[in-house]
Amino acid sequence: MSTRARWAAVVLVLAVAGVVALWPRPSEPVDTGPVSTRQAPDVGLARERAALQPCAPPPRDQDQQAAGDVGPAALRGLEVTCLGDGARVDVASALPGRAVVNFWATWCVPCQEELRVLDAYAQEPGSVPVLTVLVDSKEGDGLELLAKLGVHLPSVHDPDDRLRKALSPPPRTPVTYVVGAEGALSLVSDPLVLTTVEQVREVVG
Repeated sequence: MSTRARWAAVVLVLAVAGVVALWPRPSEPVDTGPVSTRQAPDVGLARERAALQPCAPPPRDQDQQAAGDVGPAALRGLEVTCLGDGARVDVASALPGRAVVNFWATWCVPCQEELRVLDAYAQEPGSVPVLTVLVDSKEGDGLELLAKLGVHLPSVHDPDDRLRKALSPPPRTPVTYVVGAEGALSLVSDPLVLTTVEQVREVVG
């Protein structure tokens, strides 16, 4: 075999080897790059874990029924989502008498302490109802945080900020209001954050 023929054979062998090496193998997985493991919370499962109290108020007594709607006038007709079951609820109808309304967000650290305090207050005999309003946060994230904190208060989600716009509270979080017997709303400004059950009793009066 001539030198030229030997070199031609070598080139042919190398070419075949290269094709075989590069040929795709069906059994090998295809690397599509890194995939994020962060997924949005499952709202249904988050609701089960949170086990929140219902947003609907208990049946009103005869005096309240005779008086008609006694919820805050500024909130009448505003519907939000009840975090406990996903149903739509009229905020004013959920506050038929004296109550505490607390605005909070998942990113707000002071809110977490205040939520625990409000939950402890609500479990005391003679306490007025407490309704918390989740703002500036996703529904699933709010449910997960409540489950983590062990807070089971009736809670609603206000993603469109309709409630805060109706009340025009100061630009801070948390914000707490006390609802009077006739539906009047009083902003709690001292203290700005409720850190003890005793403070809640004092502002409720």
